[in-house]
Amino acid sequence: MSDDDTDDTDASDAPKAQDILARLKQMTDPLVASLDSRLSGQVDKRVDKRVEESLKDRLTVIERAIADLDRAVRDLNERLKD
Repeated sequence: MSDDDTDDTDASDAPKAQDILARLKQMTDPLVASLDSRLSGQVDKRVDKRVEESLKDRLTVIERAIADLDRAVRDLNERLKD
């Protein structure tokens, strides 16, 4: 075979390969979109859960600090009354 025969075969295979790739992409796009949507939903749920847990922990610390301040203010008020 000469180089010219090889070039002709490569040239005719290129459109076939592009057609196959286009069809494969067309067939797999819905699956990829569905997986992307599911994964995004799962990630969002996990992030939301972690944020809620973090906020609960911080809120607990803030509530304790407020309770401590409230007790300190009451103690000071009692001392001032005496």
